[in-house]
Amino acid sequence: MAIPIRRKALLIGINYTGSPHELKGCINDVRNVAAWLVSRGYSSSPRDMVFLTDERRGPYFPTGQNILAAMDWLVSDPGCALFLHFSGHGGQVPDTQGTRASGLIDTIVPTDFATRGMIDSATLHRHLVSALPRDSTLFVLFDCCHSGSAIELPWVYRTDEVGNVTLMDNIHAGKGLVSDASHLIRGGLRFDHDEAASVVGGAKDFFRGLKHQFGDEGGETKNGLARVSDFEGREREGDEGRRIWMLSGCKDSQTSTDSKIFKGKPVGAMSWAFLETMKSDQRWDMSYLQILESTRMLLQKQSQVPQLSCGAPFDLNRSFHV
Repeated sequence: MAIPIRRKALLIGINYTGSPHELKGCINDVRNVAAWLVSRGYSSSPRDMVFLTDERRGPYFPTGQNILAAMDWLVSDPGCALFLHFSGHGGQVPDTQGTRASGLIDTIVPTDFATRGMIDSATLHRHLVSALPRDSTLFVLFDCCHSGSAIELPWVYRTDEVGNVTLMDNIHAGKGLVSDASHLIRGGLRFDHDEAASVVGGAKDFFRGLKHQFGDEGGETKNGLARVSDFEGREREGDEGRRIWMLSGCKDSQTSTDSKIFKGKPVGAMSWAFLETMKSDQRWDMSYLQILESTRMLLQKQSQVPQLSCGAPFDLNRSFHV
């Protein structure tokens, strides 16, 4: 008799209440996503579903350290189906070590960012992608600004205004293994050379900065959230092939919207678009491609371009399961 797969979820919603950066809909987002997950068979038990919000102080307050500890919990067990949702601010910080061609590093913003800094994409990659057991799956929904490559996944799919899907192979191109993009065309997907240039540059930057982004040996990074020892012995190349997908609300260069589009209540636009799409999935067999296209259509008025990133080449016509 087959052993049921354990499902675990981590839901993070930060309104930054009382700060100049306050949002209104992020906690509503995690409540709405939680209700949907329960409808899909997830348990709401604290053993299986963890909430980090800034409604109250305590161990579940979304400071940087608490967020990373909760991410470590999420990926700690083998053989699990995992879901991560983040609704809050995303940002970019200056690359003081000169390892990014853009001069900026993408981040998510915890409650204590003013004193401890933000959590950058390399740190998120370590705690989620590198640490993910090979026999587990992880689906990530990021509803924040500058979130396109927030966890540094190698394969990125985007839709344009008329529904064409663009594929960009971050890692292989970044390692100089692709000289001609024609072989990347899969089932009518289109490789965008102009857009890929900046993404590929980011991949090259990641490898170049791998050994130099942690500051003094043994010390903390400038964002205060990771130590050199956290990264020793882990190679980015070895993370390829992980069964992980991330649906993000916008490109790296874009911002996400917080608006009253769900029954007059403030919500994040990407979280809303995802859940609206899921409402139409009556048979639970909607494909990843259909989800990407549907969220793109729903977000057109917000001028956001959602994208899907994967840990390996992937047939987008496969049915979505969590």
